[in-house]
Amino acid sequence: MASSRGSGRSGLSPFATAASQAAPGLRLAPMLPLLLLLLPASGGSRAFPRGGAGPPVNSPPLSIMGLMPLTDNVAKGSIGRGVLPAVELAIQQIRNESLLYPYFLDLRLYDTECDNAKGLKAFYDAIKYGPNHLMVFGGVCPSVTSIIAESLKGWNLVQLSFAATTPVLADKKKYPYFFRTVPSDNAVNPAILKLLKYYQWKRVGTLTQDIQRFSEVRNDLTGVLYGEGIEISDTASFSNDPCNSVKKLKAYHENMFGSKYQWIIPGWYEPSWWELAHSEGNPSPCLSKNLLAAMEGYIGVDFEPLSSKEIKTISGRTPQQYEKEYNDKRSDVGPSKFHGYAYDGIWVIAKTLQRAMEHLRTSNRHQRIQDFNYTDHKLGKIFLDAMNETNFFGVTGQVVFRNGERMGTIKFTQFQDSSEVKVGEYNAVADTLEIINDTIRFQGSEPPKDKTIIQEQLREISLPLYSILSALTILGMIMASAFLFFNIKNRNQKLIKMSSPYMNNLIILGGMLSYASIFLFGLDGSFVSEKTFETLCTVRTWILTVGYTTAFGAMFAKTWRVHAIFKNVKMKKKIIKDQKLLVIVGGMLLIDLCILICWQAVDPLRRTVEKYNMEPDPAGRDISIRPILEHCENSHMTIWLGIVYAYKGLLMLFGCFLAWETRNVSIPALNDSKYIGMSVYNVGIMCIIGAAVSFLTRDQPNVQFCIVALVIIFCSTITLCLVFVPKLITLRTNPDAATQNRRFQFTQNQKKEDSKTSTSVTSVNQASTSRLEGLQSENHRLRMKITELDKDLEEVTMQLQDTPEKTTYIKQNHYQELNDILNIRNFTESTDGEKAILKNHLDQNTQLQWNTTEPSRSSQDPREDINSPEHIQRRLSLQLPILHHAYLPSIGGVDASCASPCVSPTASPRHRHVQPPFRVMVSGL
Repeated sequence: MASSRGSGRSGLSPFATAASQAAPGLRLAPMLPLLLLLLPASGGSRAFPRGGAGPPVNSPPLSIMGLMPLTDNVAKGSIGRGVLPAVELAIQQIRNESLLYPYFLDLRLYDTECDNAKGLKAFYDAIKYGPNHLMVFGGVCPSVTSIIAESLKGWNLVQLSFAATTPVLADKKKYPYFFRTVPSDNAVNPAILKLLKYYQWKRVGTLTQDIQRFSEVRNDLTGVLYGEGIEISDTASFSNDPCNSVKKLKAYHENMFGSKYQWIIPGWYEPSWWELAHSEGNPSPCLSKNLLAAMEGYIGVDFEPLSSKEIKTISGRTPQQYEKEYNDKRSDVGPSKFHGYAYDGIWVIAKTLQRAMEHLRTSNRHQRIQDFNYTDHKLGKIFLDAMNETNFFGVTGQVVFRNGERMGTIKFTQFQDSSEVKVGEYNAVADTLEIINDTIRFQGSEPPKDKTIIQEQLREISLPLYSILSALTILGMIMASAFLFFNIKNRNQKLIKMSSPYMNNLIILGGMLSYASIFLFGLDGSFVSEKTFETLCTVRTWILTVGYTTAFGAMFAKTWRVHAIFKNVKMKKKIIKDQKLLVIVGGMLLIDLCILICWQAVDPLRRTVEKYNMEPDPAGRDISIRPILEHCENSHMTIWLGIVYAYKGLLMLFGCFLAWETRNVSIPALNDSKYIGMSVYNVGIMCIIGAAVSFLTRDQPNVQFCIVALVIIFCSTITLCLVFVPKLITLRTNPDAATQNRRFQFTQNQKKEDSKTSTSVTSVNQASTSRLEGLQSENHRLRMKITELDKDLEEVTMQLQDTPEKTTYIKQNHYQELNDILNIRNFTESTDGEKAILKNHLDQNTQLQWNTTEPSRSSQDPREDINSPEHIQRRLSLQLPILHHAYLPSIGGVDASCASPCVSPTASPRHRHVQPPFRVMVSGL
């Protein structure tokens, strides 16, 4: 039997038994000649040769019938011949001690030849022709012994065997007068149970040969193990070749030996039986493999031939001293493993007869022990009871019977480096197992398991990887803190002030929240408990979601303000304060919170465990690793992720739209559209790649965590750097350049003059101020155009100041037309003083011309005929259309597409909705 190996199947390791007392297919070594002289007749007897001093004179003998194979033509004849020196030593020592005085022990041997018929004939011949035998000593061959033992009750004879180990003889109802000094084959089962418990093996398999003797051992083992809660996973048997049965155990192709298996086999094979197996050239395919490699580490179980304790026995000798005497006594006779049990058996018979004699003396019965006959039931019962009371320490250990069965010592041996080494022993009397220190060796680092232990192993995030990414995250948070310090310190600088420092703070806060989520994504079951991990599932989702919305929401709110100021042509002097932007960001966060709260309330995130296929242990141990991986999931994970991704995607698209719409705003302090576009592009690409790779590496937590952490670090870092690094560089190099409009350059005096018109908008925020500066510049340019046109009109007026008649003519015909043509719309917010100066200047010239006295036509120089009505009309027909079409459209007059100078300016679309603030009247025409 062996400890079981799971391997995902029934986890069996067979228990092998011998097919016979010698290995199957093996022959015993050649037998040595007998030391005893046997009578020629079959079944004849001979008294055991006496050594030393003879029996006392006139001492009656106590005859004992010895039944055993002794001839050399049977396999087990060596057992009988091997135990005879031990029997002789025992009889001599008993006689020398006068244990049975005045009687002496007389052992008469009968050869059974391990044949049922011959054995039974020898038994009946001993009864018929021999003296009255008080007991039967012997019984080697199971079949012969069982036949004779079954008939002992009718003869009132008690039999004591030293070599019959078959479990059949343990049936006291069938064999009530049978005892044995050798432990039964079933005696190894309690020892095996003790060994299994010692190594905590609870699943075994059995493999036995189809012989009654071994089937009975297996059945008894099944009952013993069942009562102790040890499972026999499978049972197989074989007739000749056990390989087919090994196949049935589903392990034939798995090389069932090595560190993952433990074989426990009977230890009653001949010494070095594996060498005999090779020498025989056995054709079995099981033996064609490397037998020594397969045998390495097996544990053999067998009875202990001699006690290992150095304690004096009943004979006054230690087991070691006895063994020396035995070896000296047997000379060239082959040893037998049963010689110690035969030696103790003679002492058991002697002690039994001694107690019977004492019983007869104390009972006042006038009966002698030598008066026994085969019909004396009472004396036979006295012998039976006396043998049951046997209890002494012999050369094989404590000799005690329980229901006729010897409670002996079982030894454990292990095959190590091509030899068997004793590793422990089991004492059946005390029910104790003793493992000899540091002698038992397993081929693995530990005893094999009785089944394949499935050990769940969490696929955890590597601590070095977590440390590296945490260090990068800390560096990112330090960078964000530096940006926050920079933003707060320089919040009153015009560059920072125009870029909305409060919004910048929110961007930094969102980045730091995103950084913080990395620490939580790296905490798994190897760092925290299951309950804490489930809480982290929710916390890290909330932190990352809120951090993303805070950062990009603030950035998009700033861009929306720039878009609202520069793209809405109807907005004028409208104030958009930071408080309104905070409300926008708060609204975005409120949407996030609504989604997250509904998610948590309806379908919260739970800790789920995903199990993978079993893997072999990297260390080669007899265990299988089942990797498990923790996930944060819920019932409708796809739906909730879809909602979050859709919202974040819309937010990104809105940011892209604002960035595109404000791409032409040329004030760097206000316009972050280029950097927002870069941020959105990088974040979008990285998020798509990161989400895809993270999904594909779901079963690899280290890769997944690395991808997620790097994506968060990259996106947060690139966003913060794009927002703050340009400002930092500009503030250090040219702090004023960023706030200037690059289209228009003003002189210092022009700025002072235009500042008068900006007093009404000083409360407007920085973005409105920039737009106002652009409008002031346009106002100045238009006023310069007006001044140029005034000069041209003044020249025309000087040329036309000659005669009253001409003036009257022009007044009558062209005054109204000129007033309409020179009707100018002032788009600027000029001061009333400027308007009055220009109007007074023109009015004075007009009054002067109308009050001039008309000179005499006769006194004028003929050269002045150029002022004749014909000439004046001709000049006006050429000059006025030029003025009308070339100058007036540029200052807000009639449209340049007007075909006639006589068309009223009110016909132009550019004049229909605005009343002219004042009219310029050209006089003197």
